[in-house]
Amino acid sequence: MPEEPGVFEIIHSLRAMRRLKPDPVPDDLIRQILLAGQAAPSGGNNQRWRFLVLKDPEIKKKVQVYYKKAFDEVVGPRYASSPPPPGSDAAKYSRQHRAVQYLTDHYHEAPVWIVACLEDSANMSPSAGRSAGSSIYPAVQNMLLAARGLGLGATLTTRHLFYEKEIDQILGIPPNAETFAIIPIGYPMGRFGRRCR
Repeated sequence: MPEEPGVFEIIHSLRAMRRLKPDPVPDDLIRQILLAGQAAPSGGNNQRWRFLVLKDPEIKKKVQVYYKKAFDEVVGPRYASSPPPPGSDAAKYSRQHRAVQYLTDHYHEAPVWIVACLEDSANMSPSAGRSAGSSIYPAVQNMLLAARGLGLGATLTTRHLFYEKEIDQILGIPPNAETFAIIPIGYPMGRFGRRCR
């Protein structure tokens, strides 16, 4: 049995895995990922996060329509007109763009999504708009790290926010909750490895 990677190896080899196999992911692994999310700190220790685990292919297909629409209208043109970010070059940026395009086209095929929500975020404080994420994104990062530690691929996506109202309705998100991220999870098609940053 291979030795499990240590925490620093997991941190340094975590990458956005946008190409995922459609193979089912066992529920016990998803449970471990959720428990890692629940172990994260939150503002005032309020723990207002809520995680929706989504496997229904029909619901995911409905969301993917809006995900692709946001790509076609905003994200794709931005990639096409932007220079590579610092530390990258045209070839690397092009590979990244192809991976983003792949995820766009196959988003709904990831076997599991975890939708990260925050309950009552609008009532937290006058500055909640800017600080609300501090109570959910540590949990999201813990879940990404846990997925990596379990040999699963995942990536943080927020593109659904371009069509938040429509997608909240599809997902059945109650009015007192806001979505902050959708994390598609599955077995990766590629390999984990250290990134040059």
